[in-house]
Amino acid sequence: MQNWIETREGCSRNGLLRTQLLVRDSRKIAIRYLSTWFLMDVASTIPFEALGYLFTGKSNVGISYSLLGLLRFWRLRRVKQLFTRLEKDIRFSYFWIRCARLKAVTLFLVHCAGCLYYLLADRYPHQGKTWLGSVNPNFRETSLWIRYISALYWSITTMTTVGYGDLHAVNTMEMIFIIFYMLFNLGLTAYIIGNMTNLVVEGTRWTMEFVRIVSNFVSRNRLPPRLKEQILAYMCLRFKAESLNQQQLIEQLPKSIYTGICQHLFLPTVEKVYLFDGISREILQHLVAKMKAEYIPPREDVIMQNEAPDDVYIIVSGEVEIIDCEMEKEMVIGTLHSGDIFGEIGALCCRPQRFTFRTKTLSQLLRLRTTDLIESMQTRQEDNVAVLKNFLQHNKRLKDLKIGGLVVEGGDEDGDPKDIGINLLNVADIGNAAFLDELLKARLDPDIGDSKGRTPLHIAASRGHEDCVLALLKHACNVHLRDIDGNTALWDAISTKHHSIFRILYHCAAISDPFTAGDLLCMAAKRNNQAAMQELLKHGLNVDAKDRHGLTALQIAMKEKHEDMVNLLVLNGADVINANTYEFSSESLNEMLLKREVGHRITVPDTTSSEALLEKLKGEPTGKPDKQNIRTCKGEHL
Repeated sequence: MQNWIETREGCSRNGLLRTQLLVRDSRKIAIRYLSTWFLMDVASTIPFEALGYLFTGKSNVGISYSLLGLLRFWRLRRVKQLFTRLEKDIRFSYFWIRCARLKAVTLFLVHCAGCLYYLLADRYPHQGKTWLGSVNPNFRETSLWIRYISALYWSITTMTTVGYGDLHAVNTMEMIFIIFYMLFNLGLTAYIIGNMTNLVVEGTRWTMEFVRIVSNFVSRNRLPPRLKEQILAYMCLRFKAESLNQQQLIEQLPKSIYTGICQHLFLPTVEKVYLFDGISREILQHLVAKMKAEYIPPREDVIMQNEAPDDVYIIVSGEVEIIDCEMEKEMVIGTLHSGDIFGEIGALCCRPQRFTFRTKTLSQLLRLRTTDLIESMQTRQEDNVAVLKNFLQHNKRLKDLKIGGLVVEGGDEDGDPKDIGINLLNVADIGNAAFLDELLKARLDPDIGDSKGRTPLHIAASRGHEDCVLALLKHACNVHLRDIDGNTALWDAISTKHHSIFRILYHCAAISDPFTAGDLLCMAAKRNNQAAMQELLKHGLNVDAKDRHGLTALQIAMKEKHEDMVNLLVLNGADVINANTYEFSSESLNEMLLKREVGHRITVPDTTSSEALLEKLKGEPTGKPDKQNIRTCKGEHL
């Protein structure tokens, strides 16, 4: 049973391979342990004296069995590791742990020296010519406890150089042993004095100072227990991971060696990340060279909810929990393991982090800055498309977790580019202009339509997402496309009263199509949409503008017998002379003309100049439009 326990402990200690990566595979741990200290650990647990008694039937076995029993000293290295861990644990006093270690070493050496000195007396052929026989001729007949005390007494008096003279060497073998023992004591005394001096003067200064500062800080600010545990865990990790913290070392190496080390340690893990599936090896190597390895203790927040998306993390080892914090209540909605990535949604979508990511166990993470990820994606067009494709498909599979809100409606799991392009509609609907721009840079079709023929420009214009509209126009989308109802993005913008978007779209559309104003006015007149007509006239569209069929809005309104629309157009200065008045009541038209003689006022927002719109399309800010009152009288056009 003891052998099995020590074997398990040996396996746990070998969980760290030479690469300093935390290995959790029990098979790899067992293989490494079998090839290192397994035989010595097993040999140190075998009871050779008991086996000697079993085989020979004698309790006093020979010298060979006693020498094999010395293998038990191998187990002392466990005691050394225990003291090392206690010294680095700030929950205990470093000074007293160090003193206890020095005392334990001293007592152990005193014990070993006394036992060896007694062994010389016991094995000497002449019982009376030994250090113990000269004082007690029948010492073998005395109790074992008295003999042990006598040997311990001699060892301590010799080590402390007191030497009372009551117990002294008698034969040559004892004299030789004492010579070497006293020479050894010189080194041991120097070791103990040096350590005690170091403890008093230098050794405890940093640790004790930090413990004092942390204790005062926690008590003064009344920090909750969780934060106190995180501080203690961080400092324990700092001590425990001194040999694991390889980043500081490899950063001092030349770039070529540094890159080679990073590729050897982390490239296999990065290749397993879903986001980089199908990426060229050159880009992967470039990304790995930009990553920084970090060890994070358990229960520490790596990314906070609503935090700026500055970094992306890849899990090399350990576990990370996804936590949703609502109304000071935390709910764990998932757990990430080795090979998973987190923080990429906020990075690619340029939005605050939606969840808190907290380590569940001691974890090694690779940290990659968002700017480095974006720059690497834009290096090659094929890799950019592949990354976005992987990202969208992964979010489709995780739609139950509501991560990012990007879900493909329809399409297969194979990630067809046409299906991925549908995500442009989702992103335009959400209003994430940064991610929309990344998708468009990947050369996805900006004019893709849904089942109703609505393009991303339709959706962004109707939702009022001006940044998305500017991103689509920058990538040369078609502003003249119509949905199945015949609506353009211009019509959606004016119908939802998003005036700034309408001015941007109208400026772009009027350049390529001279009938833009006439088409919009005629559509409003045909649908008898007086609200849209009023908004169009407020934006300065010529009330007598003709559509591509040569008709004006007044002619369409007369033809459709929309009397209220005709009245609105006439009052705003529509030309009734060239209109076909035979299809409309002349009496009603005359009444409208009489009203126009009086005149009326309408409020018109100042239209943005062409130069300002061009600057806005380039991303330069423009001032807010002012409002001015324009009086319209007979014959005047807006």
